[in-house]
Amino acid sequence: MKTNHFKQPFQYEKIPLHLNAPKDDPDRPKGNAWKTITRVWSYLTREKGKLALIVFMVIISSGLGLLGPYLVGTAVDNFIDTKTADGLGTLLIGLVFIYLFHSLALFLQNFWMVGIAQNTVFSLRRSLFKQFHRLPISYFDKRQHGELMSRVTNDIDNINNTLNQSVIQVFTSVITLVGTLTVMLLLSPLLTLITMTIVPLLFFAMRWITSRTGPLYKIQQQNLADINGYVEEIVSGQHIVKTFSQEERVIRDFEEKNQALRRTGFWSMTISGLIPKVMNTLNYFSFALIALVGGLLAIREDPVVTIGVIVIFTEYARQFTRPLNELSNQFNVLLSAIAGAERVFQVIDEEQEESDETNAQVVESTNGHIEFDHVSFAYEEQRTIDDISFVAESGKTVAFVGHTGAGKSTIINLISRFYNYDAGEIRLDGTPIKNITRDSLRQHMGFVLQDSYLFQGTIQDNIRYGRLDATDEEVVQAAKDANAHTFINELPQGYHTILDQNGSGISQGQRQLITIARALIKDPSILVLDEATSNIDTITEMAIQEALGRLMDGRTSFVIAHRLNTIQEADLIIMLEHGKVIESGSHDELIEARGAYYNLFSGQMKEVTGTPLS
Repeated sequence: MKTNHFKQPFQYEKIPLHLNAPKDDPDRPKGNAWKTITRVWSYLTREKGKLALIVFMVIISSGLGLLGPYLVGTAVDNFIDTKTADGLGTLLIGLVFIYLFHSLALFLQNFWMVGIAQNTVFSLRRSLFKQFHRLPISYFDKRQHGELMSRVTNDIDNINNTLNQSVIQVFTSVITLVGTLTVMLLLSPLLTLITMTIVPLLFFAMRWITSRTGPLYKIQQQNLADINGYVEEIVSGQHIVKTFSQEERVIRDFEEKNQALRRTGFWSMTISGLIPKVMNTLNYFSFALIALVGGLLAIREDPVVTIGVIVIFTEYARQFTRPLNELSNQFNVLLSAIAGAERVFQVIDEEQEESDETNAQVVESTNGHIEFDHVSFAYEEQRTIDDISFVAESGKTVAFVGHTGAGKSTIINLISRFYNYDAGEIRLDGTPIKNITRDSLRQHMGFVLQDSYLFQGTIQDNIRYGRLDATDEEVVQAAKDANAHTFINELPQGYHTILDQNGSGISQGQRQLITIARALIKDPSILVLDEATSNIDTITEMAIQEALGRLMDGRTSFVIAHRLNTIQEADLIIMLEHGKVIESGSHDELIEARGAYYNLFSGQMKEVTGTPLS
C-alpha cells in the first residue's frame, strides 16, 4: 500500500526562526530594509508627476474624510440638540457632495497608483531579466533554475501587490493621522490625551509582532523559492525519476519542503493576524474612555465638550486608530515585500560577466587559427586546466578525449570565453581572445551540445535561431545538410510543426539533428561539437558523420567525443587527464605509440566487437 504523504496532521511547532538560510548560502539576501525601500522608491519616482497628483488626491480625500465627521457633530449641536431644522437641508446636501468628492479622490489616487505600480514592476522585471543575460555562466551552474524563476515571478508579484495596496495606504494613513490629531487637539486637548493612551500599548504590541514576522517573511520567501526550484527540477527530470522508481523519495523530499513552507506561512500569517485583534481591543478601550470622560464633562455642562463634540471625537478616535491599524498591517505587508525585493536586488547586484577590455576589438572575419599557450584555469580554487599548449590550425579538426572531469568541456568554455583563463594565453589568428569582444568571437562559433535544447516554437524557428535573418530556403538547406529534412517533411505540419522546449513528439536523435541544423545555418568559422552524435542511432550517426565531414571542411572544429570511433579522422587528438595533456597526435600516431589512448580505444573496440585491438 502506498503512503499518502499529504494527509498528515498539522504539527503546531515552535516559531521556525531556525529555518533561516545558512550563512554561506550564496542566494541569501543581504543588506538592510531601509536601503531596499530606498531602491524601490527610486523606481517609483521615475513618474514624479503622477506621484504628485496622487499625493494631492490623498490630501484632498483625507481632508474631506475629516470634514465629514466634523459636520455631523455640528449637526448634532446646532440642529438635533436644539431641535431646529433651519439650514439642516443645506448641511446634508454639503455632506453628500463631500462624500462624493471623497470617493472620486479615492478612485483617482488608486487608478494612478495602479499605473505607477505596474510600470515599476515592469522596470524591475526587465532589469532582472536583463541581468540574467549579463551574468557569467558560472552563476547559473551553481543555482537551481526554478529558484531563479521564483525571483522573476513570485518575488516581483509580491512587490507588485504591495505597491498596489500599501503606498497609498501609507500616505493616507500618515496624512489622516496628522490631520485627525490636529483637529482633535483644537476641539479638546483632554479627550485627545485620553485617545493617545493607546499609543504606547500599540507601540509595544507592534514591536513584539513585527520583530517576529520580519524574519518569518524572509524565510517564507526562501522556502517558496526552494520549493519552486525543486518542482522545476523534478518536473524536468520526470523520466529519470520514473526510470529509477524514485517517486516515493521525491514525494518525501517535497513533503519536507512543503512542510517548511507551511510552517513559516502559518506562523507569519498567525502572528501578523494578531494586529487587527490588538487594534480592535484598543479601539474599544479608547471608545469607552471617551464616552465615559466625555459624558461626565457634558453632564457637567463643560463649555467645550458638548454632545456633538463627543460624537465627533468618537468618530475621530476611530479615524485615529484606523490609520494606526492600517500602518501596522501595511508594515507587515511591507516586510514581506522587502524580503522579495531584497532577493530581486541580490541578483541585480551580482557581479556581471567581466567586461571586454577597453581596447577589445570586433572581429569581422577569422581564419579560425587558435593557439593555446601554457593555459591554466581554476574553477572555485580547484585547478581544472594545468599548463596546456596546442595549436588548432585553420580548417583542421581537434578532438579531446579523456575520462569525465579531465577538462575537455573546460577547454571549450575557455575558447568560448564563458570563463576567462588564469594564466597563459589563448590566441585567435594571433590575437589574444581577451582582446576580442565576446559577442564578435561567438558570432564566428557554432555549437552543438550534448543536451539538445529546443525552444518552444516551430521547427523552422528553432533552426533559424542560429541566424535570425536566414531565409526559408536556407533553413531547408541546413536541415538537408544535417540529414533532418526527411523526417521533418514526414511530420504533419512539416517545418511548421510546433515543438515545446522538450521537443515532445520527436525522438531524442531527431531533436539532436535539429540542433545540428541550427548550428550549421550559422555557417561558423569555428565549430564546437560536444558529444554531438551521442543521442543518435548508428544508422543516423553514419549519415551525420558524413554530413559533418563535408561541413567541417574548411572550418576549425573542436570535437569532444567518448566514442573514439567518431574521431579517427581528426587532424589532432588530445588525450587529457586531470587537466593535463598526456598524449597528442593523430589517431594512427597515438595507436602506434600504444599509450593511454591506445588502451582506451582498445577497450572500446573490445566492448563493440568482443576482441581488443591487436
